[in-house]
Amino acid sequence: MEDAQVREILRNPKFQELVKKQRKLSWILTAVMLFIYIGFILLVAYDKEFLHSSFSGVITWGIPLGVGVIVASFVLCWIYASISNNAFDRLNKEAIEEVKVIASQRNAGAK
Repeated sequence: MEDAQVREILRNPKFQELVKKQRKLSWILTAVMLFIYIGFILLVAYDKEFLHSSFSGVITWGIPLGVGVIVASFVLCWIYASISNNAFDRLNKEAIEEVKVIASQRNAGAK
């Protein structure tokens, strides 16, 4: 890809919107995962009795909560991938098409 095309893509409003939305979503999902993970770690550190207590006579609360942390990470990844595959890919294609149109107009004008 030529430097001119890269500059056009970086200046494109759709591309800038895409970057802004991706960054916002990434930070939100990161904050949610950190909240879940740190909450679990704090629970392990400060309320071991609760995690050792049994809710079914056999399984302690620590097991489903630990599995829940892992499942939450998969769910958050799925959420990001779903949004990325729908909204972000659409914005990406629109930005690329706009840059192609500008490049073709430039090439036509140069001839």
